[in-house]
This record gives sequence, C-alpha cells and structure tokens, in this order.
Amino acid sequence: MKAVIFAGGQGTRLWPLSRKKSPKQFEKLVGDKSTLQLSVERLMPEFDSSDIFISTGASYINLVKEQLPFIKDENIIAEPLKRDVGPAVGMVMGYMAKHFKDEPVIILWSDHLVKNTELFKRIIKESGKLIEDDPNKIVFIGQKPRFASDNLGWIKLGNKVNVELKGNYYSFAGFSYRPNSEMANTYFESNSYCWNLGYFVTSPKFMYSLFKKYTPEIYKITQEILLSSSKEEFDKKLNSKYQLMPEISFDNAVLERISAESAIVSVEDLGWSDVGAWEALKEALEQHKTDNITKGQVLLDNSQDNLVYNYENGKLVVGVNLNELLVINTTDVLLVASKDAVSRIKKIVESFPGTVHDKLT
Repeated sequence: MKAVIFAGGQGTRLWPLSRKKSPKQFEKLVGDKSTLQLSVERLMPEFDSSDIFISTGASYINLVKEQLPFIKDENIIAEPLKRDVGPAVGMVMGYMAKHFKDEPVIILWSDHLVKNTELFKRIIKESGKLIEDDPNKIVFIGQKPRFASDNLGWIKLGNKVNVELKGNYYSFAGFSYRPNSEMANTYFESNSYCWNLGYFVTSPKFMYSLFKKYTPEIYKITQEILLSSSKEEFDKKLNSKYQLMPEISFDNAVLERISAESAIVSVEDLGWSDVGAWEALKEALEQHKTDNITKGQVLLDNSQDNLVYNYENGKLVVGVNLNELLVINTTDVLLVASKDAVSRIKKIVESFPGTVHDKLT
C-alpha cells in the first residue's frame, strides 16, 4: 500500500507563523515537530519510507528534504506552480497509476492532527483490504463529529455496509461543504453525517480514470507530461505544460461527481483536527474549553480560553485578565485577536501584497 501526503498549501489563517516561504505544515505547532513530520510519523512503521510520497510545491522541496531526510527524492512530487488542488491530485494519481496501478493508495493532508493513531492505522489497513477486493472503489475516511462545525465539509451517510471488518462502514450519500450554522447543527443532531477529512483510499488506476472521465483537460496534460521518455524530458514538460492546467479544486474536478455506488464511508472517532487556523489548533489541544494553550515563555494570570504562542527567545509574554484571545508573537509580528476573528486575519494578510507589509506574507 502507498501513501501520498499533500504539503503544498500556504495557510494564511495561521499567520503570522505561517508564511509563503515556510507555510504552516513545516512549522512547529505541536511540540518540536511540524504537522508534516507528525503526518509521516503516524504511518510508520506500518508504511516503509519507500511507500510514502510527498506532494508539494517546487519552492518547498528543500524544506521537505530537511524535515524528512529519509524520504527518497523520487518520492517527492513537486508542482512548478500552484494551480489549485485538482491538478495536484490529478498529477499524483497519474504518476501512481503509471507505477503502481491497482495497489491501494491513501491520500492524506499535512496540516492535520490525529490523536487515536492506532485506530487510524487499523482503518487504513481495513480500507486497503476493501480496495484490494475491488480496485474500482473509493473509501472515504470520516471523523465522527464532535460539534456542529460550519467550517468543515460533511459527508452524508447511507445505510450501514456489512463488511467483515471491525470498523463502521456506510454507503455514501453525498457531500455538503461548509454548511451554514443552522444546517451544521441539523447534521450534527441527525447522526447521519460525519466530517469530511479529505482522506480516502482507492486505487490509482480508478482515481485517474475519474479525471479522464470528468476533467479531461487535466488528464490530457498529465498524460503528456508522464509519457516523457527521460527525467530531463519530464522536467521540461512539467515546467512548460503544468501552467496550462485549469485552476480547479479537487472537489469540483472529481469528488462531487463520484457515483454513490463507487464509494464507502468509514466513520470513527479518530481524534482528528484540522489545525489550519489558530482557533482550530486550540480546540485540538485543549482538554476543556476554558484551558489556556501556550507555547514558549508565557505567563498568564486570571485568564481563560486563550491561545498564546511566543516564538521569540529571551522574551516573556505576560497576560492578565485575558479571555478568548489569540496572541501570537514572532520576531517581526505581534498578533492579538479574538478567537472568532480568524477570517479577518486572513483578509488582512491578503491585503499586504504590494504594500510596505508585503515581506510579512
């Protein structure tokens, strides 16, 4: 079985730690390891390093090599420029289909946390068995929802599927992306939905055939690149033709068009969290909502429900009477914001290009 971890996003919602030159997946958000390193660590030793592939941007290759020196160069698949996630997945699936075809592959993302790692590994193994039995299927791995999130995608569950495995498997009944608060609450109360993690197990040949069927322009360009007869020709075509890829999300390119008969959904409490924003990181690390989550030299007094990260050595950050705040101190930026202001942070950062603050993006 193979695993592909996507590590190409920029993560403006975790600014000022996450920057273009070193996005969130390469930064130490939890302990002394990046979420990319943790994502790879979760797979081992069940996966050998030769079976783990990293999809990233060309400008991040050195960061990947620095953090994952045991991953072979040929297992790092780099986009020469960003064209959204659809082309990135299409390129990887084309590469995997060329070399591994029917072997099960799991798609993962580098900016997540998973607490129940043993359960997670069991589900991966079980899902791989299902794909070995039927390579023309896809198994979505979902998280049993902990609350009514309106910032995540949801998967609607059909009937329970009777498979001779330990896990809970359901037929697939559709997607819902970031519903409003009222709908999210309805989904949560219904027990008929799970969070969509973006994780799935399938065969490369099947997924690549879906690109050919639903997004032929991605398939055509990918084929032209992959039919290169040498590494030199491949690199040349990748640089010249990848820029012609349509900018389209993976959901719009393929996932939203998958037939219900082709998919199965695994639902478990994996202790999963998307730490793509500061408030999500706090939710992932807290034991109780009132907890303060801190990193670095931080002293809080009479304060609750705050996340305070201090990345400046030799400097103490002191907070008194703080409630529901995000405080992020780096060597060149101090961010102080309410926990519900993450969308505003993103908009502010997006306004920086072309201004005196451009270098801070």
